[in-house]
Amino acid sequence: MSHALPVTPLDTLTAALRRALPVLPVIAVIALLGLPIAPSGEGGANIADAVSGLVVLCCAVHLLRTRRRPLSATAAVVLGLPVVGISVAAAGAADVGAGITGLTRYLQVFVLVPAAVLLLVRDRRDLRLLAWSFVALALWQGAVGVHQYVTGTGASYQGEDVRAVGTFGPTDVMGMATVVAFGVVCAVALALGAAEPRRRTIAVLCALVLLGPLALSFSRGAWIATAVACGAQLVLAGVRRAVKVVAVLVAAGTILVGGLGVGSSMLQERLTSITQVTDAPDQSVTDRYTMWAAATGMWREHPLTGVGLKGFPDYRDSHASLALSSGSDIAGAGAAYHKQALLSPHNMYLLVLSEQGLVGLLALAGSWLALLVGALRGLVRSRRPAQGTGSDTGTGPDTNTGSGTDCALVACGLLVWQLVDFVYADIGGPSTVLTGVVFGVVGWWALMDPSATPAARAAAPAAAVRKEAAAR
Repeated sequence: MSHALPVTPLDTLTAALRRALPVLPVIAVIALLGLPIAPSGEGGANIADAVSGLVVLCCAVHLLRTRRRPLSATAAVVLGLPVVGISVAAAGAADVGAGITGLTRYLQVFVLVPAAVLLLVRDRRDLRLLAWSFVALALWQGAVGVHQYVTGTGASYQGEDVRAVGTFGPTDVMGMATVVAFGVVCAVALALGAAEPRRRTIAVLCALVLLGPLALSFSRGAWIATAVACGAQLVLAGVRRAVKVVAVLVAAGTILVGGLGVGSSMLQERLTSITQVTDAPDQSVTDRYTMWAAATGMWREHPLTGVGLKGFPDYRDSHASLALSSGSDIAGAGAAYHKQALLSPHNMYLLVLSEQGLVGLLALAGSWLALLVGALRGLVRSRRPAQGTGSDTGTGPDTNTGSGTDCALVACGLLVWQLVDFVYADIGGPSTVLTGVVFGVVGWWALMDPSATPAARAAAPAAAVRKEAAAR
């Protein structure tokens, strides 16, 4: 008579790592963004970008080993659509080297990395693992940012080194804000869709903790995008719940800020400045509006194909008014004071419009719109009773995957955040590789049928046999 050996924690860990092996390269990209990044004003490639190339390679090897069909026709069209405008703009670039560099960056962020992530994620457990990875990175970067604010070792803001920038440094002040915002959005989604009370409680606590470093980033664009994304998640999760949560947040904010006076004068002034973009704008707002006007002017002269990839800096001075300053003041967080040139309009839509024209903007926006529609359809599908394999009910082979509401809210929230943030920012800097991961996560939910997981496909023949036997 044989006796089963006891399962040790090491066995459990080994099994978990083996099951998550395909998606581990993506987690490595996220984790590497927690390392300190050397100050640089060029926004060049970093170690996370290099590993993202390995992710694409790992995806290719994985496809060859498993002999899977790479992408469905719909997924290929949606993910490949941006290639049209990018290629045309690269061919029309005045500088061949700059055109190739821009082509590589755009393909990395909007095509290759999203496609690799989409193919490496196998089921909802993998997607949840990536969501928790976003939260973990946000907690780490947020902790570094809070320490910078408390000790006065952050980036310079209004003459004081108090701006929380995490490990990204003063040349990428949006880096920590982006990472922390992704963490907040993922935590809110996991809290709203989690079935287990313990996981829901942990997610809520993470979201609340991350609000502090997000505020200390002094990033108005990240604040607005996070508020819109989380508001959309609440509405998608249920209008009644959304009303209750908003009422609690308003009451808590009134007590903390109005009653207890929580919040520095810098933070309150930054928050107030959001509504002063026309009456009394600060220099950063003036610069942004000036560059927006310059981008629009470039598009009017080259409406279809734009001025070419990486062409905005070359055409900026001939289209910008005298209101544009010489650059942004950079100091603090380990960097000496210097001026950082303003080389983009800080608006992704206008950057694409000016450099790629209507062809590029329609291609990119069309791809993003298709992802948004697919993500919303997936949310509706996740709320229907599971059929066939029982993968969502815990009775089939793909157990413990849940209804998928949390995954749907993660995908919808991240995409809404990114589309809103693109009004105030564009690609560039070390954190840009996360944008590619985000589009990959959204793409898996929007373009891959959650019921068509490897386990569900493997169970399909057995399910068909059982159905035929029952019919007899």
